[in-house]
Amino acid sequence: MKNRTYANSVHFYGILWDITALALFLLIPVGICVHLGVWPKGEFVLKGLLPVAMLFYPTSVIEVFTYTPLLGAGGTYLSFVTGNITNLKLPCGLNAMENAGVRANSEEGEVISTIAIATSSIVTTLIIAVGVVAFSPVLPYLTDDNSVFAPAFDQVVPALFGALGISYFMKHWKLAIVPNAAIILLLLCSGKLATGVLIPVGVVISLLSAHLMFKKGWLDK
Repeated sequence: MKNRTYANSVHFYGILWDITALALFLLIPVGICVHLGVWPKGEFVLKGLLPVAMLFYPTSVIEVFTYTPLLGAGGTYLSFVTGNITNLKLPCGLNAMENAGVRANSEEGEVISTIAIATSSIVTTLIIAVGVVAFSPVLPYLTDDNSVFAPAFDQVVPALFGALGISYFMKHWKLAIVPNAAIILLLLCSGKLATGVLIPVGVVISLLSAHLMFKKGWLDK
């Protein structure tokens, strides 16, 4: 225990708490079934699970390989427990490392990414708690389909990623052309593609196009 390195500690406690969180999540439906004395039939569970599993199970595996190089091991473990990775944890971790001038595969990047994501999780929980208490009387009016504020709620995620992405696009505009064009083309062909599909596809296209441009010497011009 005393000779365990930082990386080993991250993986040890990350795996431990991820398994603990998974067990707690599963205990909720199990506890309800035990309390009520009613258990779902296997055929109905499979019937409801298969359509979801066909999309989300492969996506979940892909996301591990996609997010880990961006967030580091500690940030990835914490993000997968607290959730909301794409909308919140990923921008927070990337922005913190960008401001500090470190990479996720360095020990400094690991620490900063983990602290940023942990802080984001705490702040999010506090804001949600305050929001539930303070805005519960007026929230139905704000989120109603006929509310004048309704269009703004639909643009929160695009606005967040637009503000975060533009700084990277301006610094490396040549690298941004191909992946952005590919994603736009995919959305024009099928506008209902999930974010969990678009991000891994965009990452692969980004890596391949960047490698090709580097080999051709286009990045030096």
